[in-house]
Amino acid sequence: MSEKESSLREIASTLCKRVDIGTAILPKPLFSEWETLDGTKTEIENATIACHDPDISITSCSQETQYASIVASEFNAIVIEHHLKWAPLCQALPGPINANTPSLRLGRYDFAHCDAMVDWAIAKGMRVKGHVLCWHVTTPDFVEEMSSERIREELKRHIYTTMAHFRGRIKMWDVVNESLAPDGTLANNIFLRKLGPTYIEDCFKWAHDADPSSFLIYNDNKVEGMNGPNKEKADGFYRLLKDLVDRDVPIHGAGMQAHFNAGGVGDRQRVPTPLQVKNQIRRIGDLGLKVNISEMDVRVSKLKASAEVKTLAQRQIYHDIIAAALSEEAFDGVWLWGFSDRHKYQKKPAYYALRDAIGTLSVGGIVGGNVKLNEEGEPWGHEWMPNQDSMTTADVSGDSRPDWEQT
Repeated sequence: MSEKESSLREIASTLCKRVDIGTAILPKPLFSEWETLDGTKTEIENATIACHDPDISITSCSQETQYASIVASEFNAIVIEHHLKWAPLCQALPGPINANTPSLRLGRYDFAHCDAMVDWAIAKGMRVKGHVLCWHVTTPDFVEEMSSERIREELKRHIYTTMAHFRGRIKMWDVVNESLAPDGTLANNIFLRKLGPTYIEDCFKWAHDADPSSFLIYNDNKVEGMNGPNKEKADGFYRLLKDLVDRDVPIHGAGMQAHFNAGGVGDRQRVPTPLQVKNQIRRIGDLGLKVNISEMDVRVSKLKASAEVKTLAQRQIYHDIIAAALSEEAFDGVWLWGFSDRHKYQKKPAYYALRDAIGTLSVGGIVGGNVKLNEEGEPWGHEWMPNQDSMTTADVSGDSRPDWEQT
């Protein structure tokens, strides 16, 4: 009889330091619905929480979804993917508040979805990361019409209200998200236009005032590698963090999203090497900050290669990036931006690659996982990485579009 293999969570519990192994979650698959591998859907009776229903109710159910069971067994931490952002709380996803309620509900919050997910995670012994207090993309659209003074007042109130509601339950927060343009300058978003560049510092100070015990994080995309692709933005990320630390702003950590496209080419879409990621973590750690990989996923659909090569690429990116990151003292966690294909779950080679990477910090593991960290011989990823021809790119100064809209 073969031994049951250890889960990601079980391996994490054996490591030489605390490491968050987290995933983003959604309420519908967690509480009510699971799509099976053959495409059929199963409903759990009396569990009607949903992702986008404007008028829902949350009732207790004794049966746990397969999705929930996997989250609890494989991960020691969760982050709420969407429902804890400003617009979902107050405008886009009003939850059980009556459907006839006008959409402009400034100051009227509905935490029902989030409460259910947070309380479920805590009951399972998991840590919860709050995501996100200030992000221009998920700010209610009616804020655009406000005066600068009113926006400042409402942003501060939003941070106070949200953090106060979860005080004692959520102990780490992504405070500001994606404030940088691709060239490393500040993105020309509503907060920069109306409040000026000090809005980032103000958000961290308000968050600290709201809960002085919380661990506060700045989070951004395409900043993962030092002297690699997106060098300008990675350098801008470091400069922003250093400036905040130098001015004694209450910031404790940095999140690097790691939305990777194995088929990406050029200076903006290419996957950074493990050495570039390691060096970025190290210089941020030297500022006294912790670093996490906050939203990792690895897409291979645009890689023009065989299925075998796509599998190799995905496995290598997960394993080598995480093994290299874990070799840095400042690195404290990896968070997956979901763990399944449309809520279908099947252990793939990428799962075992991540599992092996986490195990590099366990007893008997090899720190760094023997990952290539030099420039001798064949370059890292040469088996699958597309030719990196130089690409002409448009002016990106001040670009505030979210990651998925940028090229």
